This record gives sequence, C-alpha cells and structure tokens, in this order.
Amino acid sequence: MSTVTTPSAISLSSTFLSDDGFKGGLKSIRFSPCKFKESRVSRVGAVVTAKFDLKPPPYPFDALEPHMTKQTFEYHWGKHHRAYVDNLNKQIVGTELDEKPLEEVVRITYNKGDVLPSFNNAAQAWNHQFFWESMKPNGGGKPSGELLAQIEKDFGSFDTFVTEFKSAAATQFGSGWAWLVYKANQLDVGNAVNPKPSEDDKKLVIVKSPNAVNPLVWDYYPLLTIDVWEHAYYLDYQNRRPDYISIFMDKLVSWDAVNARYEAAKAAVAEKEKATA
Repeated sequence: MSTVTTPSAISLSSTFLSDDGFKGGLKSIRFSPCKFKESRVSRVGAVVTAKFDLKPPPYPFDALEPHMTKQTFEYHWGKHHRAYVDNLNKQIVGTELDEKPLEEVVRITYNKGDVLPSFNNAAQAWNHQFFWESMKPNGGGKPSGELLAQIEKDFGSFDTFVTEFKSAAATQFGSGWAWLVYKANQLDVGNAVNPKPSEDDKKLVIVKSPNAVNPLVWDYYPLLTIDVWEHAYYLDYQNRRPDYISIFMDKLVSWDAVNARYEAAKAAVAEKEKATA
C-alpha cells in the first residue's frame, strides 16, 4: 500500500488541452528541458526585458461550470496566476535567469531548500499552468490501460488511490498542493538522484507540498495536481475544502492528460537510464 509523503523535487513539462481533452499526444510533452514556458529577452532601446507570458487557459472560463465557476476561474487565473507571472518577470529582468526556461528557473531558485527571492513566483507560475491542464470539461471518472494498472498495483485499487489523494489534499496544512507523481529513484530525499534505479523504484506515489513548493525540486515526475490554496475554491465552496477536492476528483480530472504525462515520464526515465548505462 502506498503512503503519502512530503518529500523534496521533479521534472516535467506542458500538456496541451482543449474542450475535448488532451491533444497533441506524447510528442507534445517533454520532461527535460521543460518546454511548457519559454522565456525570451527583448531589447527596447537600452532596456532589457525578461518576458514570461501568461498562457491562456486551455478551455473557456465557464467550461468547468458548475463545478468551478467562471467567477472563480477568472479571479484565480486573472489575478493570482497573472500576478505570479508579472512579479517573476520583474524579479529576473537583467539577471542570469532571464533567458532560461521556467522549469529551470524553478529548480535553480529552489536552491536546495534555501529558496531565492524569485522561487515562489516561478514555482507558482508553473504550478498553476500545470493545474489548469490537469482538468477538462466533463472530466473525472477513472483512467484506463497501463496507467490504471499501475495505480492498482501501487495503491491496491483505484478507490484506495482516490481516498489517499483526497486525504493528502485535505490534510495539507494551510496553503499548498497535492500531487500524483512518478517516482523513478530509490532515494526519497531532497534533490537526490539514484544512478541505479531498480524496477521497484518505478512507482506512483502521492505527495503534498506547502505554499509554492512542487515536485520539480525533487527527482519526481508530476502527473496530477490539485491547488488547495483557499483562493482556488473559497468563492465556490467557502471553507468546505473536502467538497472541492471530491468534485475535482469526480468531475474535473483530465485522465487523458495524466496518462500522457505518465507515458512521457516513463520515456524520459528510459532515455536517462540508456544515457547512463
């Protein structure tokens, strides 16, 4: 039976969704380097401007109603996500970070737990885009194929996985996130890399993280996340976090996206093992 842990980073990238669910297939996902957010530098006269764009949501603002209202989505994406991106751009302009992909900025600024000033905005910008792409209209249900088989192997049953994921999200004290991740390495410590992962290491685990911390700063591959900061659900559910979590799992999860991320994670691990063999 899998247990919920609160470890310490990952590697992953973007998925592309539409109202019909995951689009683009495995080729649209890359784990290293992260391509979900490219940074670029523009010069206007003598002024250098670092620029991360706020990516539009992968579906209309009202597409998740009634489970997540348009008001909540507009507020969450338009205020909070936008602020993280805008503040990050201000923080990294003119620094060594202003030409790096967002995923790399997250890893560098985590600084093995002694976080640098721009970490929170970088990580939250990444987390939110990943969260939007973890959902779809008419989502929920259960996965199929190898992903379902792996969940049943690692958690005993799909129902047990759902129970453990809900518990992790509900018991994350204060603000933070709950994640389903692919754990390829034996060691479960911050920023550790096991050069000889065994078959037993390749498993799915549930982790939770405080504030902006995400599995990019551990050697895990994120597959699914839920935002449990109050701003993610308070307008719709007030203080009923467990209700929000249940609706997320039952009605919003995009298993198409999770499955594609899982396939990409396995491919990335296989490529890494081949390179180090």
